[in-house]
Amino acid sequence: MRPLTLPQLQEEIVACRRCPRLVAHREQIAREKKRQYRQWEYWGKPMPSFGDPRARVLVVGLAPAAHGGNRTGRMFTGDKSGDFLYQTLYRFGFANQPTARHREDGLRLSDLYITAVVRCAPPGNRPTREELANCHPYFLQELELLQNVKVVVALGQIAFDACLKAFQQRGLFLPRPKPTFGHGRVYSLADGPLLVASYHPSRQNTQTGRLTQKMFDAVFEEVRGFL
Repeated sequence: MRPLTLPQLQEEIVACRRCPRLVAHREQIAREKKRQYRQWEYWGKPMPSFGDPRARVLVVGLAPAAHGGNRTGRMFTGDKSGDFLYQTLYRFGFANQPTARHREDGLRLSDLYITAVVRCAPPGNRPTREELANCHPYFLQELELLQNVKVVVALGQIAFDACLKAFQQRGLFLPRPKPTFGHGRVYSLADGPLLVASYHPSRQNTQTGRLTQKMFDAVFEEVRGFL
């Protein structure tokens, strides 16, 4: 990819049409809408990243939700996962408010930036390997542009694996044995950021109790301590 600034990279992401299946799905969802959101004009495009460009903390999610980010046009905005995430970020001083409803709701992030390994809402929340590969260069270039990042929080196994791949491509030496995903695990990379693993705050995880607010808060309490 050609060198870009962070705003230029986001513009390129929003214009992306690399994955025919994802393009068709995100645009179909935007046309048909969900009944409770029929008055909304859905975003229906790839998702730009969001946050403080000088951030020391990078949060990496999976992909926008069909009626969350794909509707509102902002990461983790307008769905239950976002409610769970921003409440925690607010408690630890990374967000100015605990809710995220739409792009113009006044939410601001401080010292934290949010991205995802896939920028379009995938059917069943399951991107293919090819779709992950198509989006990966955006993530890799974002890591290059976010020069102050000291801690990376990977939300879920797929995000964790994408982080390991990106770090290796940047020439960073991974610990041995190779890091494995597990909630709350922390890995230190030689000449690189700390990598912190967390379960994704999806409804599947939070409603079953696999991820509680206390568990999630503990991750960001540790992040705050690192800083």
